[in-house]
Amino acid sequence: MTQRGTNSLLSFPADQSGVLGDPREIASSGQTPYGFTFTDDQTLVVTEAFGAQVGKAAASSYRLTGQGLVPVSRSVGNGRSAICWAVSDSSGRFVYATNFADGAVSRYEVRADGSLTLADATAGTAVDAHPGLRDEDLSGDGRYLYAVDADAHRIFGWHVGADGRLTSVGSRNGLPDSVAGLAAN
Repeated sequence: MTQRGTNSLLSFPADQSGVLGDPREIASSGQTPYGFTFTDDQTLVVTEAFGAQVGKAAASSYRLTGQGLVPVSRSVGNGRSAICWAVSDSSGRFVYATNFADGAVSRYEVRADGSLTLADATAGTAVDAHPGLRDEDLSGDGRYLYAVDADAHRIFGWHVGADGRLTSVGSRNGLPDSVAGLAAN
């Protein structure tokens, strides 16, 4: 769980029956932790919005251990702004993050040890420099990434190449004013 107001992360151990134990809190590697995704059973990638400061968006990775979360890569910047949601491909090799303030999707590469590198700050663009790109998800087969631009009332799509690169497949207008969330199948 991310706590934007305290710049911290919470993890809850669960016993065999699913009962949650006491939370374990650690400081986030960067300011304003926001979205997150697991790339495998032990690697968590968290986006960091840095209070929506221009050009300060970043992501960090953590390993999940018996004692809780342990930082691996700290605040790997992408030069974008107001990073939001994150989604991992099925291989756990790539994480895609939407950047609310400037309409771009960034692609991070995740190594086997859980460390992150920025592969492409603008892997996909909805409308360059236009705010609003938020929730995202990959199709069930992992071949397409979709993201909602709630401000423009549009959904954008990209084909995901074998190398993780994104190619636009267009967009669709007409989403309702109250649109929130996205799940792809």
